Amino acid sequence: MRKASRLFEIIQILRLAKKPVTAQAMADALEVTVRSIYRDIAALQAMHVPIEGGRGIGYIMRPGFDLPPLMFSIEELEAIVLSLALLERTGDAELKQAAKRVNQKIAGAVPVPLRQAMENKALFAWGTVAQPPAGFDLGMVRRAIRDEQKLALNYRDELGRATERTIRPIALIYYSHYANIVGWCELRQAIRNFRSDRVEHCEAAGAFFRGEGDRLREEWMNGWAERPLTVSS
Repeated sequence: MRKASRLFEIIQILRLAKKPVTAQAMADALEVTVRSIYRDIAALQAMHVPIEGGRGIGYIMRPGFDLPPLMFSIEELEAIVLSLALLERTGDAELKQAAKRVNQKIAGAVPVPLRQAMENKALFAWGTVAQPPAGFDLGMVRRAIRDEQKLALNYRDELGRATERTIRPIALIYYSHYANIVGWCELRQAIRNFRSDRVEHCEAAGAFFRGEGDRLREEWMNGWAERPLTVSS
């Protein structure tokens, strides 16, 4: 673990502690030597972090000290950078724009050393870029999932057969080439998966299924162990 990350973790441990924490306990948690913890505590105290205590009795942090709201360790920041890069591979135009705004907000809020870690262009997400669906916007599906609003689909299955469906959307699965809409299909009276590239048109159905979303998601997830993921027919 880098020293900068370790200092951050020590602060987090002491901020959350209800009683003094020994150097040995912190060393065990961070997988370093006790001597390293003593050096790190001294470094933090030199930076005016209000840590009190000593060897043998443990350390506490005086009340009132807090970190900036967007303080991340380097590894956490790298996870964010890579996650945002992966969003660029989806066919969801709204999420791609949102990812850019998140990147800008974080870069503007974190200290300069962490901002440099975000901007060094060392982490990339590579591979196929999914094309946006031609007949609708995935953002509308995400809003319908949040609002528990039914959707009306014009759908064509793998054999080219066209049907009109009313569904209760409960989840979106993003694959490298397309997205799957998971929903309760009122035509089939069952949970079905609809490939986004086979949806010819999608719009709000003008009705809601409020209060049912969590139950339907639980039913869907419980069914994973019982049946493979299938696309609707």
